[in-house]
Amino acid sequence: MARGEGAEQYAASLLSVKPINTEVKTAKAKDQRNRLSVWNKLCYAIGGAPYQITGSALGFFLQIYLLDVAQLDPSHASIILFVGRAWDAVTDPTVGFLVSRSRWTRFGRMMPWILLSTPFAVLTYFLIWYVPPFQQGKIIWYLIFYCLFQSMQTCFHVPYSALTMFISNDQKERDSATAYRMMVEVLGTVLGTAIQGQIIGGGQDCPTDEPDVNDSRNSTKINTSRVTLDETKQAYLIASGVICIIYVLCAAVLFFGVKEQKDNGRKRSQLLTFRQGLWLVMSHGPYIKLVIGFLFTSLAFMLLEGNFALFITYSLGHRKDFQNILLVIMLSGTLTIPWWQWFLTKFGKKMAVYFGMTWAIPFMILIVCIKSHLIISYLVSVAAGVSVAAAFLLPWSMLPDVVDDFKVRNPDIHGHEALFYSFYVFFIKFASGVSLGISTLSLKFAGYETGSCLQPEAVSLTLKVLVSPVPVVLIAVGLLILRTYPIDEDRRQGNRKLLQEMLDSVTDSDTDSETSALGSSV
Repeated sequence: MARGEGAEQYAASLLSVKPINTEVKTAKAKDQRNRLSVWNKLCYAIGGAPYQITGSALGFFLQIYLLDVAQLDPSHASIILFVGRAWDAVTDPTVGFLVSRSRWTRFGRMMPWILLSTPFAVLTYFLIWYVPPFQQGKIIWYLIFYCLFQSMQTCFHVPYSALTMFISNDQKERDSATAYRMMVEVLGTVLGTAIQGQIIGGGQDCPTDEPDVNDSRNSTKINTSRVTLDETKQAYLIASGVICIIYVLCAAVLFFGVKEQKDNGRKRSQLLTFRQGLWLVMSHGPYIKLVIGFLFTSLAFMLLEGNFALFITYSLGHRKDFQNILLVIMLSGTLTIPWWQWFLTKFGKKMAVYFGMTWAIPFMILIVCIKSHLIISYLVSVAAGVSVAAAFLLPWSMLPDVVDDFKVRNPDIHGHEALFYSFYVFFIKFASGVSLGISTLSLKFAGYETGSCLQPEAVSLTLKVLVSPVPVVLIAVGLLILRTYPIDEDRRQGNRKLLQEMLDSVTDSDTDSETSALGSSV
């Protein structure tokens, strides 16, 4: 894929060809430069897998790992989850601000961030899943490495998200690449859930025998529990090692398979301070409505994700099957991504939001209202995966539309695309940190017993509330806000035409100036 060069070669060729073909060849050159090959789209999409693989592993398993494997007090686990997510949220706009001020290198502006952050992200991720041999200070260990990993992950993901605007100038090509990306990212969640769940699933056995007054039997049971716990710790390390290898491979494919384009050859506007960048983003109305709407819907699915493993284990009683149920949800979401891409192309993105988000509501209610049954749990998981796919695809498909709308209304401001993506992620992550911290703390108030095979009835009731009524309310509020989102299909297509005209005028003026310079030199 070209980087924007080629205008000089084309200008030189104009001196030796007939002028009548100039417009035709110029159009062909523009189309060729904007078009992405299937290989380019796949390489770009694979770059999104590390974020989702690690995210699904942390989202589904970190809470139960801290409580039942690291055996932290629920209050300490809630502090780790909240501070880690809050820190992650703060680093997003910070990194976005720094990326927007980065200079262009021969690898681009985004690629150096992705390349340099990868080894540090891999190391810190591995250490999150290591249980230190000391009891005092465990909370400090997990806080440090969780926050460090989130920082390194941000240095990877914010530039990668903004890279969407620099792989092509054509909106259709960007939407197509985004669909590839969403497909691979959902596959990444499947892979993360499968690796983590299947490797550690066999080590989640829980002794069912009641304690006996005979000391020898008690001693045997304690030793069996200790062996099981040690095996589980080892399984978590093996899973994290496999995920780290995949992380590095995906980053390498992205780096070598995607070429970052310069922003249409235009000069970037003057550098902004952090406060100016914040005001720039917050002053654009469609962006605010989109972010707030998806803030509530994303919170619903994050709350469901963070507590679902505990819900399956302790409320439904499917301890040996929870990893398989999670895997079914992700597989269902992966298979329905192409259908959602077709749906939003056929009926529009706003209609896809309404239909996709409301689809999950009946099944969220059903899972807590019926008596626990394994087959029904699997069927509900298949249906819930359809909405998970919509929740993955739609925000990242609509964010480029907001950036395009901003460009149309602010044609003299360039080079700040990363700010829109980073502030969006900031709000989502900060709110999710608050929700996960509160939900984990609520388990402590309900009487959650660390390392215990059975939990009080109050814990089961709390988990039911966290995976059904609360997410349903959040989805409803988010959809009401998204009704006011002003960018419909007509406005989106109008913005696309205006941006193409702006791009053509810039390219034509650059070509004319280069042709004149070459003509004068001859």
